[in-house]
Amino acid sequence: MATAQETAEKAESDDIRTRWLLSAPALLIIFFAAIGPLFIVLVYSFLAPGNYGDVKWQFSTDAWMNVLFERDIFDDTLSFAKANLSIFTRSISLSLLTTILTLIFGFPTAYFIATRPEGRREIWLFLITIPFWTNLLIRTFAMMEVLRNEGLINSLLRFLGLTTAPIQFMYTDFAVLVGMTYVYLPLMVLPLYASMEKIDFRLVEAGYDLYASRMQVLRRIIVPLVKPGIIAGSILVFIPSLGAYVTPRVMGGGTNLMIGNLIELQFGQGRNWPLGASLSITLMAIVMVTLMFYVRNASKTGAGHG
Repeated sequence: MATAQETAEKAESDDIRTRWLLSAPALLIIFFAAIGPLFIVLVYSFLAPGNYGDVKWQFSTDAWMNVLFERDIFDDTLSFAKANLSIFTRSISLSLLTTILTLIFGFPTAYFIATRPEGRREIWLFLITIPFWTNLLIRTFAMMEVLRNEGLINSLLRFLGLTTAPIQFMYTDFAVLVGMTYVYLPLMVLPLYASMEKIDFRLVEAGYDLYASRMQVLRRIIVPLVKPGIIAGSILVFIPSLGAYVTPRVMGGGTNLMIGNLIELQFGQGRNWPLGASLSITLMAIVMVTLMFYVRNASKTGAGHG
């Protein structure tokens, strides 16, 4: 006769088996829809490029070497691939600046919404989410109309007499930065608002009662309480901006490339699929390192507040 412990262990084993069976369809979808294609990309990165695209089924590590190095066509010496390194540097720096700018503009926006009466918050959130109703390409073209030589800003500057010739905003890193900040700003506002609406604002009032200045209240009370939202918003902005393709292509004019544009170039005009695959894996590695950094930082924050 089975003991109570054996019965409990059998019930737990049956429960685990049932959960795995119920999760099997989702796990298969994840494997074939996500892990499978990534595995193909990884395999392609260790092959030789075909003459007209595609790959040759010959093992080669040249694609990985060409991510950071290039070989001289005359003396076969290796040197750093300055073009690729420049694109990597531009991508990371613009993504970081985009994250910082969206935080600067998104923090007061989220605070404003969180401090409105409950009946009005939905209206402001609705206005924040309206850009998501429009295609990314259309939103980018809308920003292009603002920055181009005959656009809103230059027309206003000439009307006010501040300049006689249009200022070249388009096809610069500045234009790409402005475009990405505009596109990804809602992704920063929403997580910040989700954290701010949970704040007990009596703590803020207590800070003022203890003669704390506005800056002290912000730095010692509000920011620590909304730090999870800052981390989440930074992840949601930095990762897609790092792999952005449409905005740098339109606002940068094809000259201010980012990693996403470089990958597309290798699979398209460059016809070097192994190099494109290795660049894709490199981009994914950068994203994973970023996520690990944020998760580690978040865990330390949770342990400190625990």
